[in-house]
Amino acid sequence: MERKQEQNEVIQQRVKDLQNQVDELKELVNTLLSVIVEEPDGVHTGAAPTLPGQGALQVCM
Repeated sequence: MERKQEQNEVIQQRVKDLQNQVDELKELVNTLLSVIVEEPDGVHTGAAPTLPGQGALQVCM
């Protein structure tokens, strides 16, 4: 019984670690997407989205 409890604790810790990795990767992806859709000169001419959540619309990568 004690061995099964130890296994459950190990599994729960692994799940927490994986969730932290997923959260970090989501943040990284969002940052990279923000950089990708920015215009090279930093001037907003209207071609690049300026509002959060607007980046995935009509953007070709």
